Amino acid sequence: QIQLVESGGGLVQAGGSLRLSCAASGSTSVINAMNWFRQTPGNQRELVAGISGGGITNYTDSVKGRFIIFKDIEKNTVYLQMNKLRFEDTAVYYCNAVIFGLRPALNRDFWGQGTQVTVSL
Repeated sequence: QIQLVESGGGLVQAGGSLRLSCAASGSTSVINAMNWFRQTPGNQRELVAGISGGGITNYTDSVKGRFIIFKDIEKNTVYLQMNKLRFEDTAVYYCNAVIFGLRPALNRDFWGQGTQVTVSL
C-alpha cells in the first residue's frame, strides 16, 4: 500500500507562485510514476504533470513553461512548483502514484486527499 499526503495549497494572487508537496510512504520502491491532477467542481479530474521513475516529465499544455514537477528520492516526495499562476489554475490538486501492472488495465492507482489552490484576480 501507498499513502500520499499533500501540502502547500493556499490562496495566492494571480502571477504569484506556490509549491505543492506530496510525501509518499509505504511500499514506495514499487512506484513507477507520480502525477499531479486537478479538479474543479463539475469537471473531471485533469492530469497536470507527471514524472516517471526515470525522471521523465510531462505537462498539460496549459501549464507548460509555468509549472515544474520534480522529486526528492531520499524524501520520497514529489513537488509541483507553480509559477505565474492564473485564475483558471484554481482547483483542488491531487497527488497520484501509479504501480504498473502487466497491462494498463491492471495498473494500481493511489491518491492523496487533495489540497486546495485558489488564485485570486
